[in-house]
Parts: sequence; structure tokens; C-alpha cells
Amino acid sequence: MTHHNKTLPMWQVLACGAAIVTLSMGVRHGFGLWLQPITQAQDWTRENFAMAIAIQNLTWGFAGIFSGMLADRFGAFRVIVTCAVLYALGLVGMAYSDTPAMFTATAGVLIGIAQAGTTYAVIYGVIGRNVSAEKRSWAMGVAAAAGSFGQFLMVPTEGFLISTFGWQQALVWLGLAALMVIPLAFGLREPGFAGGATPHRDQSILHALREAFTYPSFQLLMAGYFVCGFQVVFIGVHMPSYLKDHNMSPEVASIALALIGLFNVFGTYIAGSLGQRLAKRKILSFIYFSRSVAIVVFLLVPLTPMSVYIFSSVMGLLWLSTVPPTNAVVAQIFGVAHLSMLGGFVFFSHQIGSFMGVWLGGYLYDKTGSYDIVWYISIALGVFAAGVNLPVRENAIARGHTTAVA
Repeated sequence: MTHHNKTLPMWQVLACGAAIVTLSMGVRHGFGLWLQPITQAQDWTRENFAMAIAIQNLTWGFAGIFSGMLADRFGAFRVIVTCAVLYALGLVGMAYSDTPAMFTATAGVLIGIAQAGTTYAVIYGVIGRNVSAEKRSWAMGVAAAAGSFGQFLMVPTEGFLISTFGWQQALVWLGLAALMVIPLAFGLREPGFAGGATPHRDQSILHALREAFTYPSFQLLMAGYFVCGFQVVFIGVHMPSYLKDHNMSPEVASIALALIGLFNVFGTYIAGSLGQRLAKRKILSFIYFSRSVAIVVFLLVPLTPMSVYIFSSVMGLLWLSTVPPTNAVVAQIFGVAHLSMLGGFVFFSHQIGSFMGVWLGGYLYDKTGSYDIVWYISIALGVFAAGVNLPVRENAIARGHTTAVA
């Protein structure tokens, strides 16, 4: 892959990319804090709220494919700016939705599309195109660590906004915060895309897709990432309610989510750095298996604030640490010309998992009065994902003179 005439300085890509991910991921990580105030104020069920968040995850995944294609073709800058505006509209819309359908349209669809253009797939495309291969896994680790820092920073901030201004005003303030993404996007304007020019690419979109989807390692990565989404989003959204059902104070839940965010910073950075040295498939298998072990231990020991904090810290280390190795493997196998789009597809699988995790959590809770079954499903899926990542082949795909179909 030849770079275009100029690339952006690495520090600039990392600083602006990391700040954008911090805001966009940080805002959404705290959505679990709104579950109780909104369902109580509006007299909705947990399933109503969970459904909107589940649709947000699906929309984010589905829209991510297209925002990835657009970013690969027209540059990330335009995509990020458009989606920052949608994010602000969605948050304000959430505050003033008076029916579950309206809430689903704003919290679900609008914010879902907005996240697609302001999070990993698009930012990782810029990193892939502007950072050399020997630093790529590390750079992706830094950007993911920033998103985790956002979670650590934003969850207590959102808790503070809710307690100070009430849940409705708090959403309006967040909407204003989302607009701060726009000035940051200027740091990611790539010279190769100036004036609507599109860089030369050896492969068409269809070619790239056919190649990826007929390649077994790509399918295995997608299967593993499905599990990642299921576990992470189920815990992120339902953990506060699970703890409240067991008579823990809301502070415990806020601290738990913040600890996940804090340890996530280390986990993603470590995973990205190790990805430069070790086989990434082994790192991924280790992460998935360790998650299952952590959940088993958490369910076996008596539930105390301390056990919650330890579990959150361990899960934090393993939380988004799957992101840098997964995306770096995709770049390693297929190159970077279509990285945002292919990253978008892998992420879509992650989001289908998220949808199942959030929705099943709310649905089975309403049906059985407990989250136990979903915890058990999470354990089984972790073991499955650990198994499917081991046979992944990480070396670059062999292409013929033009483009061989693998």
C-alpha cells in the first residue's frame, strides 16, 4: 500500500482521534445511568428502554459499514462533522421524547448513526492510512485507551449532571458536549482527500468484500467479535440495575462503571502494545476465556461492593482490549485501502451481539425477574469465542497480479 503524497503527523491523528473517541464513546457509556430515571419518569418498562439502546447498537453497527465506505472514499472529516451534529440532535431528542417510539427514533436511530461516524471504524481508518504498520497496533491501542478514558471520565460526569440538573437537562448539556467533536475533526482532514479528490485504490468495494467474506479468518474474527459485543453491552447497560436489585446503592454502580473505564485504559493499551509482539489471535482467545472465568467467579462469591469493584476492574482490563488486535489483524490481512469499511463489517457483528445482550437482558429480566440466564449465556459465549479465534491466520492475504479471490 503506497501512501499518498503526504500523511498527517502521527501525534495529530492520535490526539484528535483520541479526543473524538473520548467524547463519543464516553457519552454512550453512561446511558445505563438513565435507565431508571427515564423509565420511572415516563412510566415505561425496562424493555422499552433496553429496546431503544439495543436498536442504537444495531443502527451503529449497520451505519458503520456505510460511514466506513464514505470515510474510505471521501475522507473521515466530512463523516465525523455530519455525525457530530446528529449526535447532538439525538441527545436533545432523547430528553424530549414522550413515547417509546420517539425515544427509539432519537436514542436508537439518530444516536446510532452518529456513533457510526465518530467512533472506532472511521478513526481507525485514519490511523491505518497515516501510521506505519510497525506502529499500527500500538496506535490503535492508544486510540482505544482514549475511548476507555472517556468512559472513566464521562460516567461520573453524567452521574453528576443527572443529580444536578435532572435527567432531562443533563441530556441537553451532553448534546452541547457532542458538538465539541466538530473542531477536533479538523485535525483529521487528510490531504489525499482534499477538494473531493479520491485516492487511487487497486480494489473496488465489491472486490474487497468478496475477498473478505470468502476468507475463513475474517468470518472467525466476526464470530469472536459478536461475543465481545454481547458481553460488554449486557454488563454495561444492565449492571447498574442488577446491583440495585441486590440492594446496592447507585454509587456502587457508578464506581463500577468508572472502574471498568479506568482499567480499560490499561487493558486496551497493553493489548495494542502486545499486538506488536505476540500472535494477536492468542491475545484475543486469552481475553475471551478470561472474561468467562471472571463472570463465573463473580457469580460464585458473595455479592459485596468489594466483589463488584474487583470484578469491574478485571472486566475493565478485558473490556475493549479486543478492539486493537482485531482491527490490526484486519489491516494485516487485507491492507488499509478499505480498512474503515471492513472494520465496519466486523463491528456490525459486534453490534448484533450487543443487540442480543441488551435486549435479552431486559427481556429475560422482565420474564424471569433475574439476570441469571444471561450471565450463563455470557460465560458459554466467552468459551466459544476463545476457541474460534485460535485458528485465525494473521499473515497478509495472497493476492494475484490484480486481485485474487481467496
